[in-house]
Formats: sequence, C-alpha cells, structure tokens
Amino acid sequence: MAKKLEITLKHSVIGRPESQRVTVRTLGLRKTYQTVIQEDNPAIRGMIRKVSHLLTVHELDD
Repeated sequence: MAKKLEITLKHSVIGRPESQRVTVRTLGLRKTYQTVIQEDNPAIRGMIRKVSHLLTVHELDD
C-alpha cells in the first residue's frame, strides 16, 4: 500500500517570502483552499514542513 497525502492550501501566499511561494507552487497548489494528492516521500514531507503554517495535510491509504 503506497501512502498518499491530501494537501490543502488554507492560507494565502500574499505577503509571504518568495521561497515559501515557490514551495507552495511546487506542491501543485495555486489557489487558496485547493487540494492536491501527492505521494508520501521525504521530498514532499520536507516541503510540507517548510510551509506547514499554510497547509492542512491528511494521510490517505490507497
């Protein structure tokens, strides 16, 4: 079973540093309250940790 993560952007990136904006975009999020499904791996976990104050994350078992 490969785990997946459901990632939702809960806060706007307006006024945030450029590195945080790039990280959110790299996760595949463009609009507030948009949700994407990503594979659970160390690279994604690191990006989530960097902008965790802007996101909500739920683990999915698929």
